[in-house]
Amino acid sequence: MHRIRFIARSLLPVAILAAVPVLTVGQAADGAVRTQTTRVSSGPELLAKAQPDECFAGIGQPYPAGPPCKDGKPKVNQSYVWGLTKTGDRVWFGTGANVQCLTLGTSLSQTTPTLNDDYVCEYGSSQMSKKAGSLGGSLGDLAAGLGDWRAPKVYLYQTSSRKLTDKTGDITKASRADNLRINTTVGIRAAGSNNGVVLLGGPGLLGSNLFAFDSDSGRYLGSTSLNAYGNIRHFVVADGALYVGVGLGPEGQGGGAVLRFTGDKSNPFKYTVVANLPAQVADLAVHQGRIFVTTWPSAGGYTKSTAAGVWMSARLANGKPGLTKDDANTWKQVWNVYQYEPDPIVARTYGLGSLASYGGYLYWGTMHVPLQATAAMVKQYKPANDQQGALAVKNTQRTVSIFRAGSFDKSRPSVDLLYGASQLPTYDPKANSGSGAWKLASTGYQPKYGAAGFGNAYNTYTWSMVVTGGSLYVGTMDWGYISKYSPPAALGGVRAAMGTPDPKSYGADLWAFDSPQGPAKPVNTTGLGNYFSYGVRNMVADGSAIYLGMANPMNLRTDKGDNVPEGGWELVRLKTTAGRLG
Repeated sequence: MHRIRFIARSLLPVAILAAVPVLTVGQAADGAVRTQTTRVSSGPELLAKAQPDECFAGIGQPYPAGPPCKDGKPKVNQSYVWGLTKTGDRVWFGTGANVQCLTLGTSLSQTTPTLNDDYVCEYGSSQMSKKAGSLGGSLGDLAAGLGDWRAPKVYLYQTSSRKLTDKTGDITKASRADNLRINTTVGIRAAGSNNGVVLLGGPGLLGSNLFAFDSDSGRYLGSTSLNAYGNIRHFVVADGALYVGVGLGPEGQGGGAVLRFTGDKSNPFKYTVVANLPAQVADLAVHQGRIFVTTWPSAGGYTKSTAAGVWMSARLANGKPGLTKDDANTWKQVWNVYQYEPDPIVARTYGLGSLASYGGYLYWGTMHVPLQATAAMVKQYKPANDQQGALAVKNTQRTVSIFRAGSFDKSRPSVDLLYGASQLPTYDPKANSGSGAWKLASTGYQPKYGAAGFGNAYNTYTWSMVVTGGSLYVGTMDWGYISKYSPPAALGGVRAAMGTPDPKSYGADLWAFDSPQGPAKPVNTTGLGNYFSYGVRNMVADGSAIYLGMANPMNLRTDKGDNVPEGGWELVRLKTTAGRLG
């Protein structure tokens, strides 16, 4: 097999951190400070954690009874708090199981089993995949990529009683249809609450599935399927109405929409389409009387409208209260990644993550699946030798960039780059008589506060934002620890571009802007108490605390007696102090 072809095909598996379908500069200046309190009044408090739910006896082997496991090793499949919302003293959340394995197996076509000390992905060798594969046809092909899938869980955590309740049984016992929906849902990726109703949803085999609960009594209200929408990710409440962003078609690659839910406890699934967009919606926020959304690229993603961007709605006060169907085609794109990234191939692979309104500005950040841009570059230009392949790895890596803008009344708002780069590598295929060359090109910006990733090159997702107590908190995905599992053909280029990660900085980062006039400060850069937690997947706040839903895919790390943390999702609380916005 030709070496470069091997590189092109082996680069994708390194995206083992991705929590998305097809899309995810140095160390801290002092090299020592890892935790600094801003307006957080105490350290992270672990409220709840995933427990082992299966016994693993080897790749392809039947799963022994348990846990407790008389035979085999305890395994924890539920890895992400994928959807999170809070109403009163109740925190509702849904999970995703073995998300990194599912991403590799379906979106990235990686189906060679992987086993190490931290995690296992069985793919087509799993018992579940073998049973489905015996049916043959397309189902068998799909089963290989979904071999590590397990049905998601829905939980209620009551802060007053500190009690965790598994609400999944309420769904499975309600009816055959409800049971089928939860058992064909990839994971509970979105959660929102309003008007006495909690909605939890996620992508299924044929669209997205939604499950509803009474937020006052906890009673299960029923479920439905939104067959037109292959992805659903975040809710937001604006002027008393609940909105959610979705993607159209398989994996959301056919465009995007925003839905406004207008139902109640008697009919929780009533909604109106209030935005038709050319790219799927990633996150939503309310800013200056409008809803803004970030997007991921739709299929192709080669134009400004289909690329990752920021879109703005009409004013919520125009006409009828809130957005209506009449506003669906009035949204405007106010920024896109081609305005920053100088290389057009790399720009196609950008996603945008969380966004938030803070101190008169709208803040947002970028997302980069590790080595996704490398794979796109190799596919486009087909490097002629190993040296060119290594340069492609080195020059296509990108790290979280944080932007903000104030007034959007102008045709093109003034955008500030807070953390990022003034120059980035771009590839010129016509250089050197057609053999190509890399060169630095201007991004058109000067970073106001520092390097991309808050100075940590392995911060590659802007995964969550929340404003509380006068501060804006930003949670990242940091793949420093798991980067050691990069394919050997790519690892050298990764280290050349990003440096060797400092073990003292393993784990997700949480940063805080305490004022719009100053830089962010590190709150915690080591996974909020567990360095296997590589991502702050979700955050909600209630004025006195932040509740963080963590992503931790280390499904074989279940030994409480060893000297390393445990795998599986975590629900963490940080108490905050009131602050005055600067």
